[in-house]
This record gives sequence, structure tokens and C-alpha cells, in this order.
Amino acid sequence: MAGMALACSFALPAVAAEVSGVKFADTTTIATKELKLNGLGMRTKFGMVKVYAAGLYLPEKKSTTADIMKLEGPRRVTLVMMREISSEDFGQAFMSGLNVNLDKTEKSKIVSQIAKFGEMFATIERLKKGDVLHLDWIPGAGTQTELNGKRIGETLPDLAFYNAVLRIWIGDKPADSSLKPALLGAQS
Repeated sequence: MAGMALACSFALPAVAAEVSGVKFADTTTIATKELKLNGLGMRTKFGMVKVYAAGLYLPEKKSTTADIMKLEGPRRVTLVMMREISSEDFGQAFMSGLNVNLDKTEKSKIVSQIAKFGEMFATIERLKKGDVLHLDWIPGAGTQTELNGKRIGETLPDLAFYNAVLRIWIGDKPADSSLKPALLGAQS
């Protein structure tokens, strides 16, 4: 019986959690560093329209935005699209999230990187259901974006930019108030 339980344990996939049928691995590796799934949740609009599933990967589990912003090492946000959205709409949502979470001084320090990030999305017509977008912070390099396994856009060098992007979901005024505690690892 113990042998059967041991054999079954090897057959289980390394999936930590699932949200609305989207599976997130419990770990991922960025810049040779293993990151742990800190939390995941669903971004909804109008409380019921599923936009994307999101997962936050960190070097170590953290439960507050302040602690996450201070972390050394790589980080990743993974978005899995649940519906089609134009790059224009996605870009507007991104800008809205930045605008409500940054003051003018903070925004002025990263304005050129915000513009380059917007230009990157202008090269994509739309995001389709099932598309996977990774937003990675890689120390010594910067913010790198990947769509369906392919790097897109320029590497953006400032940690302040990556932290500003994170604040879209875990800042004082998150895009979705139910997604923030989920990404911070709150149990449902």
C-alpha cells in the first residue's frame, strides 16, 4: 500500500494552484533563481467578466506590498488571458492602473519606460484567450516581457518601473480589489 501511494505521488503534476481552470506551477525559474508562487487570482471586470488569471512569483513568500517592493532578486507576474482584448484597451487599462497608483514625481522618473512599454503593446494587435504574458524583473537587466514564450519589446532598466507595474495589482488602488489579497497570498 505504501508503494502504491509513493508511485501515485510521482504521477502528480507540479501544480500549486488553479483558478477558473488555469493552472499555475508552484515554482518557476528566472535568472537561475527559483521563485515561488506567492498568490494567484482572477481579474474581473464589473464583478463577473473574467479578464485574466494572474499569478505572482517571488523569491520568498510575502504578504504585504511594502515587503514585496523591498525584495532583492527576480520577480514574475504571469497573466493568462480569459478573453480577447485589444492592445489599445489593454494599454489603456495599464495606464489607468499606473496613473491611480503613482504621483507625478514617481511617474516623471519612469515616463520614458512607460512610453516604451506602451509602444510594445502597440506592436500587438490584440491579446487572445489563452495567451500567456510574463512580466519579469531580472536584476542587472531590467523588466522583460514575454508573450506566449517570445520576448517582446525592450528591456526596461529601472526597478522603480517594475514596482510601478506591480502596484497596478497590489498598490493602494489596485485594478481589482479582490485580486490584490489573492496575489498577496491570502487564503480564500
